[in-house]
Amino acid sequence: MDVAVLSASMTDFGERDAWIQELLAEAALDCLDSTGATPEDVEHLYVSNMASGEFEGRTGVMNALAADIGATPAYAQRVGQTSASGGAGLYAAWQSIASGASEMTLLVGGEKMTHTTTGDSSDIIASLTHPVEYSHGVTLPSFAGLTARRYLDRFDVPRDSLAEVAVKNHGNAVDNPRAQFHKEITVDEAMDSPVVADPLRLYDYCPVTDGSAALLFCPVSVAEQYTDEYVELTGVAGASDTHVVHEREDPTWMGAVAESGRQAFEMADCEQSDIDVMELHDMVTLLEPLELEALGFAERGEGWRFAVEGKTQRDGELPVNTSGGLKARGHPLGATGVAQAVEIYEQLLGEAGDRQVEASRGLTCNVGGFGNCVTTAIFEEGSA
Repeated sequence: MDVAVLSASMTDFGERDAWIQELLAEAALDCLDSTGATPEDVEHLYVSNMASGEFEGRTGVMNALAADIGATPAYAQRVGQTSASGGAGLYAAWQSIASGASEMTLLVGGEKMTHTTTGDSSDIIASLTHPVEYSHGVTLPSFAGLTARRYLDRFDVPRDSLAEVAVKNHGNAVDNPRAQFHKEITVDEAMDSPVVADPLRLYDYCPVTDGSAALLFCPVSVAEQYTDEYVELTGVAGASDTHVVHEREDPTWMGAVAESGRQAFEMADCEQSDIDVMELHDMVTLLEPLELEALGFAERGEGWRFAVEGKTQRDGELPVNTSGGLKARGHPLGATGVAQAVEIYEQLLGEAGDRQVEASRGLTCNVGGFGNCVTTAIFEEGSA
């Protein structure tokens, strides 16, 4: 069964004076209100969330949301796949519609993080690593630094090329009213920011963020009863890599990204040249070129050139992270994969405002950990 995204919504990202249940309900109700669908129409409700228990001491967020928005007796399920929870939610929502089990599925992703200290937040996120790695000081920021050093040295990559990714994505976020940061930066500012994990600096990393995003799925035949404008989810696939990162043959190759991308392209029956816009998981600037390479858009060791040469700018041949990406839009863990799809939805329907690019097909890639688990999705503009 062909699967449509009927509507999309996203809260403001950043430091929010609201808890997880409020954030989830805000995005959920906005998503429904924009279509004329009601909470009673929802048959399946998925909540993508990594760590509400650890961050807030709150579990059962999916059942609470169903009650809060009046969606009972819908089947409700929490989808947790670390920082790839939003992408996993896309997969679950697609399955529920494609299988015929539901004719109206609401996916809401969210996380509340900013009330904790940076250290506590880093520890919660680092719980996804192997205990032996963590005991040796391997957190996601530190592993990113190790991998960046390997990548820069192996492929003779100029250090400021990663700063170009940060500059581009901050520039895009300026035109995203819901983004966490609305400040342009320069390469010099990025290069002079404090070292976090050599050679990476503060402006190479995404912030700690609160926020939520939502998507409403249904069969294409149902979407056409509501609107002439919708988006189709034509390809979606997930894959995993070794949990222990040092067991990988090459830490600069994102195998799960490559495999999920291969399957998604096959399902969508398209190629890299058919993609007009992408939202990639830039938890750290290094990940953008690594994903470009693993997804087949760039040769090994050449992904860094895309930002330097302007290819991934909004006016370039392959715009990447027009939303500002995790780097500047923000990264509320469970919401990120959903927010990526919200940006693609708006781009394909011409609703992206000052961020708008020419696009009829888009791709999202949501990564858990440092490539431990990945979901890649391909969307196309629908037509009634």
